[in-house]
Amino acid sequence: MELGIGPIVTAGLIMQLLSGSQIIDVDFSNPDDRSLFTAAQKVLSIVMTVFQATAYLIGGAFGTLRPETTLLIFIQLIFAGLVLMLMDELLQKGWGLGSGVSLFIAAGVAEQVAWNSLGLVISPEDGKYHGALIALGQYIWEGDAITAFDRPGNLPDMTGFIATAVVFVIVVYMQSIRIEVPLSYAKYRGFKGRYPIKFFYSSNIPVILAAAFFANIYMVGQLLWSRYNKSNSNFWYNIIGTFESTDQGLNPTGGLVYYLTPPRGLELVTADPLRAVIYLIVIIIACAIFSVTWIEVGGMAPKDVARQLINAGMMVPGFRSSPKILEKLLKRYIGPVSIWGGVTIGLIAAFADYLGALGTGMGILLATMIISQYYEIIAKERLADIHPALRDFLGFG
Repeated sequence: MELGIGPIVTAGLIMQLLSGSQIIDVDFSNPDDRSLFTAAQKVLSIVMTVFQATAYLIGGAFGTLRPETTLLIFIQLIFAGLVLMLMDELLQKGWGLGSGVSLFIAAGVAEQVAWNSLGLVISPEDGKYHGALIALGQYIWEGDAITAFDRPGNLPDMTGFIATAVVFVIVVYMQSIRIEVPLSYAKYRGFKGRYPIKFFYSSNIPVILAAAFFANIYMVGQLLWSRYNKSNSNFWYNIIGTFESTDQGLNPTGGLVYYLTPPRGLELVTADPLRAVIYLIVIIIACAIFSVTWIEVGGMAPKDVARQLINAGMMVPGFRSSPKILEKLLKRYIGPVSIWGGVTIGLIAAFADYLGALGTGMGILLATMIISQYYEIIAKERLADIHPALRDFLGFG
């Protein structure tokens, strides 16, 4: 599972950008086009799995290996990638809620938080258990509770645990911030509804795409350094990234890769504040750009929403049932929230990392939003049962 969802997300990002920029012409209302697009995305996912597995091995991510060991690891990475693709498709076909990618992210983050909170392995740095909560009990027993909030090294501590809880609460609250456009149903007089435009209108997509983008740059930098620049003597390769080899793997020490990797913990932030500032600016810009881009290519732009509402027989009271008029009304809200929602997501993710949140800032942010999405999916299904006429509009037709 070393590659995780990286190949699937990268393939999806490439295909969506190709479609959104009209490099490939896809009519998503046409079942044949939609099926062909999905098939092409799966093929590209396999290609990206092979590419990333090869890059990991060539880049020395697992150290110096014998040829037969290299082959076995390569086969293992490919097999794991194919299993993830099949499980993702299983959920997409309706055998579950949401998407496989979201479920994998939430499960992975939950595992990290559980391990960093309750891990029962002795850490050599301080001789205490790895889990922050377990270590807190040990430090309190020894009369040194303060150290539990700032453990040596990069060990999970109570500051990170509290930051995780705070991020969870903030994201849940901000998920509820929305503008509700009043709607009425032309065929059923007296029916009134609302179309919610959430502050996080693009949901968790900007963070997923930003994480995939940064991970791919990291992988390329790691590959180039391991093969051609271990002495850090090539100026152009140094711009991409320099690394140092440790027992935990390769740590970035300079270049673009260094500034695209968040300093986790207040100790690293204070040690290099310039890195923290640059990373904050980069992730804010990246999330804002990906938010706006995804809305345009993902069928969430004002013109797309207006067309969906009109086709579903919905109208805004006091306005003519015209796609152009409805698009102009929706543009007042969707444009600003797409930008500011992306900026806020980047801010939360960065500061969660700076405070050492368990499971990384992006991870906690994604897991919280995914859990909230599952709640919304269940609520939509319930609404569709109450008002069968809305099933097509809500996506349950």
